[in-house]
Amino acid sequence: MSRLVSKKYLLPFILITSLFFMWGFARAILDVLNKHFQEMLHISIGQSALIQATTYLGYFLMALPAGILITRLGYRKGVVTGLLLFAAGALLFIPGESMMSFGMFLFALFIIGCGLVILETAANPYATELGEKETAASRLNLAQSFNGLGCILAPVIVGGFLFSTPESSVSVPYGIMGVAVLLAALVFSRVKLPEINHDDDENTSSNEGLGATIKGLWSNSTFRFGVIALFFYEIAEISINSLFINYATADGWMDKTTASVVLSFGALGLFMLARIVGSWVMSKVASEKVLVICGLMTVIGALLVVLNIGWLSRAGVFMCYAFEAIMFPTIFAITIVGAQGHNVKIASSFLMMTPIGGAVGTLLMGQIADITTMSTAFIIPAIGYAFVLVYALSVLRKMHNA
Repeated sequence: MSRLVSKKYLLPFILITSLFFMWGFARAILDVLNKHFQEMLHISIGQSALIQATTYLGYFLMALPAGILITRLGYRKGVVTGLLLFAAGALLFIPGESMMSFGMFLFALFIIGCGLVILETAANPYATELGEKETAASRLNLAQSFNGLGCILAPVIVGGFLFSTPESSVSVPYGIMGVAVLLAALVFSRVKLPEINHDDDENTSSNEGLGATIKGLWSNSTFRFGVIALFFYEIAEISINSLFINYATADGWMDKTTASVVLSFGALGLFMLARIVGSWVMSKVASEKVLVICGLMTVIGALLVVLNIGWLSRAGVFMCYAFEAIMFPTIFAITIVGAQGHNVKIASSFLMMTPIGGAVGTLLMGQIADITTMSTAFIIPAIGYAFVLVYALSVLRKMHNA
């Protein structure tokens, strides 16, 4: 860690990394909610995809305001605001369950999404700044590994609770989470995080400055292509997570309780391990080269699932988890470094709009699964990974031509 993080920034890095765990946990619960709400509220796979769609709509709508908020208030106040929204959404599950209203649950998830995007808009670029630019991708991969830890624990803890009996209360895990997040907000309101400002950040204080920043960012081909690549990555990653339990239970491969455990310790555990290994590999090998290899392997993995050829297809799912692990932090770091000279916080806010791709991917997979099979629906993540591969090859070619 000493080589990745400047010594003076070690404590801020640890504090910020805790946020990665929190939103990883919150996002992974959604993958359990899909199956739980299908049974509790008697809705279809396609209808349950609204869980992801609503949450990531919050990401899309709140991302740019989050960037402006953090630019004007700073990282610490931005983080506290995000945590308060996160807590409010979680606690709304209590009246949601008393009403047994899918609409109320969706509203609560929308508020959670608004809070999470503020946290991610602040934490992702902040982590890249806490050391040398050359190690930004590796450092962000390390921080994102704790996001993976949250993803591992959420399905097994919450899934184990919700799937234990038909009467399990969804408001219990969300109520506990809401209180825990409020305590985290209290901690961050008292600590001092060093602000890392760029001249261009400070100049974005008026509508004219904001407009010029946005125009400058979108005229940058590296930034523009990176945002699109992240959008397609989110299509693949979120849709597979969301419907993993449905895939695993569709042909009797597993029951839902076993599937939630395998999702945690098998798929997401592999994801976290691969992200840690990827961070180490990219300290020795150019991140662009690693991204190309991972892009190719995920395309192969997703297509194996589509072919529906027994154990090879099931292995393909785990190939996707292993080789997609480094994609988000690597694409984010490449893109945010390429945006230097512009407002990094505003650049981050555009990058954090991309989880809406997960909503698109989950809705499409759900619709395809309802009319065909879960295996066939994996054509959607295959397309997402294919675009990431094209992006990786483009970045590698540009690096060689530089």
